[in-house]
Amino acid sequence: MSATAPAHPLTDERAARAFLADFRSLSSIGATPGGGVDRQAGTIADGQARHWFRGLVEGHGFDVRYDQVGNQFALLELAPGAPYIAVGSHLDSQPLGGRFDGAYGVLAAAHAGVRLAARLADRPAGHGARDGGAGADQTQANDAAVDDAGAAAGAPRFNIAVVNWFNEEGCRFKPSMMGSSVFTGKIAAEQALATADPRGVTVREALAAIGTVGDFSLDVAAYVEIHIEQGRSLEDDGLAIGLVESTWGANKYEFVVHGEQAHTGATLIADRSDALLGASALVVAAREVADRFTDDEHMVITSCGEFTVFPNSPVVVASRVNLLVDVRSTDPDVLAAADAELHRRIADIERSVGVRIERGAEHAWAAKAYDAAGMLLAAAAADALGLGHGVVRTLAGHDSTNLKDIVPTIMLFVPSVEGISHNEKELTRDGDMLAGVDLLTELLGRVINGEFVRS
Repeated sequence: MSATAPAHPLTDERAARAFLADFRSLSSIGATPGGGVDRQAGTIADGQARHWFRGLVEGHGFDVRYDQVGNQFALLELAPGAPYIAVGSHLDSQPLGGRFDGAYGVLAAAHAGVRLAARLADRPAGHGARDGGAGADQTQANDAAVDDAGAAAGAPRFNIAVVNWFNEEGCRFKPSMMGSSVFTGKIAAEQALATADPRGVTVREALAAIGTVGDFSLDVAAYVEIHIEQGRSLEDDGLAIGLVESTWGANKYEFVVHGEQAHTGATLIADRSDALLGASALVVAAREVADRFTDDEHMVITSCGEFTVFPNSPVVVASRVNLLVDVRSTDPDVLAAADAELHRRIADIERSVGVRIERGAEHAWAAKAYDAAGMLLAAAAADALGLGHGVVRTLAGHDSTNLKDIVPTIMLFVPSVEGISHNEKELTRDGDMLAGVDLLTELLGRVINGEFVRS
């Protein structure tokens, strides 16, 4: 189990209670019986979370805007006319997902912003706010300690934008990380807006239905994101903070296996073109590719996360199967070799099973390092707070995966109990969450003061 990191003394008990109370409130939106949440992008629950978040931050002086694909920006002007440091994650979830994935990072960013604004205004963080809400009181001694650490010294050179990226999960609308992909120019806005879910509802229609779409654009100088690890390396090593060094590369493919519909009893095996058999063979082939590349440093991970059978009748040989297969590795050459092996096996399956496998939409990102200076700054901030930290890589994709390609980016992790994620049992302990908020506040204070990028 994770070593629980205590709340750092720079954060008083009331501030800790405020964050945990807000996290509980957020977790109640789209709550599932198993303790998770179901807030798929553009659904009523997603809209409720977005409106709840808007009310929370507007109560603390943020100005909330939306861009054309529903990315939500909570703006805090600290240096009029200066660019923004974006900090955040996402509020949407997987079906029956965990309540920490993404949501923790958005709420941590908001609390960090409120704390910094209060310190800069030289007043208690909870002044004028409701008891138990975001931004609770800080004592004068705590403020002085922060100043000594350098987090709040000097006039800020940047403004803060807390971001809730639209459709990071990609379960209802594909691909994942859609909002940040549009923001960074990797996907055209019109392409995203025209994307439909399995019921034919488009992103444009879904956003209009929940009323979270606009025409705002943002000048970003840097990006910071904190997230649960979704792995168990921090827990295994007894560390409070992960400094993310790089992403794994990933190739994601949508395949369609075409066969011939037939009667399951009357059609001889030799006469069948069974799409389900072909798709099953493809799933097995993907796993065998992963088993072939088992080097500890540059292993391969493959998965099939979606599988739709047509017509899905008990007495019909399937005529079509839609499935999604992804291939991931830390090394670009290993990823390319594994990808080539997967596609070689696809050709073998077509010949042996008698089906046609069509390659449809695809989505990829390369293995790429995060900003080295950002890692050093984050390490210094963690040391100032006495938080144990280590260097990690991220197997999962995050919105920072896109942002790091256009601006200097820092990615941080807090521990996940047993590494469980995309599951109602997902858990990060209160102490670990609070330590992450403390670190994000310290680090963001340094970033807006120009210690990471120049204005």
